[in-house]
Amino acid sequence: MNWFRLGNMLVLVILVAGNGVLLGADRPNILLIVSEDNGPALGCYGNTSVTTPVLDRLAAEGIRFSRAYVPQAGCSQSRAAYLTGLYPHQNGQIGLATWKFRLYDRETPNLVRSLKTAGYRTGIIGKLHVNPASAFPFDFSAQPNANFGRKALEQYAIEGRRFIDASEKPFFLSVNYPDAHRPFLPAVDGLPEIPLTGDDVEPLTYMGLDTPQLRQQTADYYNCMTRLDALIGELLRSLDQSGKAGNTLVIYLGDHGADLLRGKRTSYEGGLRVPMILKWPTAFDDRFRGRVVDALVSSLDIMPTLLQLADAPSIPGLAGRSLFPLIETEGGDWRRYLFTEYHLHSAHNYYPQRTVRDERYKLIWNLLPGEINPGFAFTNTKFFEGLEHVIERAPRDIRLAYERMRRPAEFELYDLESDPFEFRDLSKSVEHSAIAARLKRRLREWRYETADPFLDQSNLRRLQAEVNACFKNGQASKADLTLDYPRYFFDQP
Repeated sequence: MNWFRLGNMLVLVILVAGNGVLLGADRPNILLIVSEDNGPALGCYGNTSVTTPVLDRLAAEGIRFSRAYVPQAGCSQSRAAYLTGLYPHQNGQIGLATWKFRLYDRETPNLVRSLKTAGYRTGIIGKLHVNPASAFPFDFSAQPNANFGRKALEQYAIEGRRFIDASEKPFFLSVNYPDAHRPFLPAVDGLPEIPLTGDDVEPLTYMGLDTPQLRQQTADYYNCMTRLDALIGELLRSLDQSGKAGNTLVIYLGDHGADLLRGKRTSYEGGLRVPMILKWPTAFDDRFRGRVVDALVSSLDIMPTLLQLADAPSIPGLAGRSLFPLIETEGGDWRRYLFTEYHLHSAHNYYPQRTVRDERYKLIWNLLPGEINPGFAFTNTKFFEGLEHVIERAPRDIRLAYERMRRPAEFELYDLESDPFEFRDLSKSVEHSAIAARLKRRLREWRYETADPFLDQSNLRRLQAEVNACFKNGQASKADLTLDYPRYFFDQP
């Protein structure tokens, strides 16, 4: 598929050049810090159990987005989205790179190539996790593996300083940490100094369950976040010592929510909501310090924002919007609807969904209604034996929420104001029928606007058959997975 075939989309982004008016003659450096598998479990987002002084200070000195989302709650899918500015169904990275999912076209415009063309040095520390890696020609690379064993964590800051000091040209550096991905290691190299235990915390509220095992897993998740915070502190000290902090935009982003119940690999808030903090160069005035922006924003907005910041050529058809107008006008005409999606992660959890939310309500469209979601068992078996009995004894709303996850109907509707953790489905409520109809209509329009390949039911079933074919004796095999979707998804107009 040629990327420009997406050019018939109705949503276009027109970027404004001439940022020298805002930033002076020198274009700013860009430091993008990305963490793994964590939602907004930070002190600056109101979590009182976790200790995150570095990120709390970053938020106090910059802009904290209180309602930031990723377009899909998966590692490769989320990363490809902010690097291309396109939804996974638009760029092709709909599942994990380690399971052979890939961009439709390596020539799809991306942030790395665009910034290089604009004269930036580009570097990455930590994993890229998008196929093919050759589509992202970074000038510098270090610590390229996922590093879930948390080896040589001090090298992230050391390699960062090496890249930053190498030239006086403006730079773009992406630093990707392994925390808080599983395994939730409670302490590594003395970080944190005093790990939390299950006696110190309560389970994350969106799980809806409370057991000693879930408390301990939540505690170890928080320990990962505290370690992450300390490591980011080391990186920011390296930036300060380089003398370039004053002209560097720092962005901190989680790639998606925690690998806990009703988090990662779902279309619920626990999987899609992420922390997002921007600390602007000091050339901006103090009105950008300590701001909290409540508007609905997406990691898809990062690419158009950075292209504008770098005076790079605009790219038509991007799914996000530059954050500059939102930040400068403190609201104004921003998006009314925010869209997300799900396809699969690995071969174990194929269950496509599309979602839309507005200021208050959220609609999930399950594209295989009535079928058992294989991701339900895949996630629940990660925890502890007997979890199903805990769910059976839970209050009715919680029990029904888990039953709904296992075998959803076609639509789910939630009032995020009164039910922020999505325990009460309102899709059958007569009182909410007009709201459901409006969101269904807008979600259907968005699917057409963005050329959703699953509008063709045959694509949905053909990919399902390809995924299912890699199972042998109940076990999925990467070696036996053959994927042809980049060819046939767009065979028809």
